[in-house]
Amino acid sequence: MGRVSPRQRGLFHFGTIPSRVPTRKKPSRRAAGRPRRVAPSSFTLGQVAAAVDGRLAGDARLRLSGVRTLEDAGPGDLSWVSGERHAGAAGRSRAGAVLASSAAAAAGKPAVLVDSPALALARWLELFAPAPRPRGGVARGARVHRTARIGRGASVAAGATVAAGARVGARTRIAEGSFVGEGAEIGADCLLHPNAVVRERCIVGDRCILHSGAVVGSDGFGYVWDGKAHRKIPQIGIVRVGDDVEVGANTAIDRATLGETRIGRGTKIDNLVQIGHNVVVGEDAILCGQAGIAGSARLEDRVTLAGQVGVNDHVTVGRGAVATGQAGVTGSIPAGAVVSGMPAAPHRDFLKRAAIVARLPELARRLEEIGRRLAEIEKGGPPWRSESPKS
Repeated sequence: MGRVSPRQRGLFHFGTIPSRVPTRKKPSRRAAGRPRRVAPSSFTLGQVAAAVDGRLAGDARLRLSGVRTLEDAGPGDLSWVSGERHAGAAGRSRAGAVLASSAAAAAGKPAVLVDSPALALARWLELFAPAPRPRGGVARGARVHRTARIGRGASVAAGATVAAGARVGARTRIAEGSFVGEGAEIGADCLLHPNAVVRERCIVGDRCILHSGAVVGSDGFGYVWDGKAHRKIPQIGIVRVGDDVEVGANTAIDRATLGETRIGRGTKIDNLVQIGHNVVVGEDAILCGQAGIAGSARLEDRVTLAGQVGVNDHVTVGRGAVATGQAGVTGSIPAGAVVSGMPAAPHRDFLKRAAIVARLPELARRLEEIGRRLAEIEKGGPPWRSESPKS
């Protein structure tokens, strides 16, 4: 094997993109992956009330050490009650204190009273159990192209790849096995969990989270029959993801054929969701697990798709509309509507339709009985009389 020139040292070839690990100070490599913040081992009820802007109903000095559900909590744990209808569960719980919306919901336990216990819980958990944040730097074994730009305080873990011309924003964390493609852009304060992928030229905003297996920028499903075979239509567009978006594990967001597939600010996407090419999702949408959105569909702001909802191509789902579980959206839906079933219909109509379907076995039995009676009459039997109590 020939000698390696000085210029070739440190050069790696992955795919078709030549890259090398830039020289970094050794302390940065040693520090990568080391958490900075440590969660408190115990806390007082007064500290909780101050952190969540709640009102105390109990001893502020009460000391607690954990946060658990009502069913699992013990005397040293904080829990939460989602509403007064769960006051019975609160009364049976062994929790030492609760977050609750009222004294009645707390069922006599020491409490911090807030308008939204769920929101207060989220705020407290951010303080009590902060996510580990590695120190900035490129770990030994990461592949970062010499033309890539890594922002101040960002970290790239061993086995991660940042390709040519890519940009990673300040304090963003690229975990093991993740891939940032050529010319892609990742904003500040993002988190790419292990094996998340942002493909070439795609753009991800600030404070986004991509869970393991998520793919931003996979090819759209575009083919044309040429008389002999399905010919692939090159997918040369991109995906643009807004700020504060979370993408669940094994979710795929396809790049546009031309132009952009867009995900609006604040949208939250569950695991195993498929978003087709040229789809536009507005701001603050909720897309639950196994939902599928066909190409060029448009979801306006604050739309909710429950689990396993399917949305046809080129339809519009209006602002604030809700499609309940397993609904099949075959046509456009007006703003604020709630639809269910396949094909999706207004929820009230769906309930009526479901009630009729539930009665079909009984109706079929009665129809069969009517037919039998009519046959007897035709043969000269006794006249038919209704057995209904309303007759």
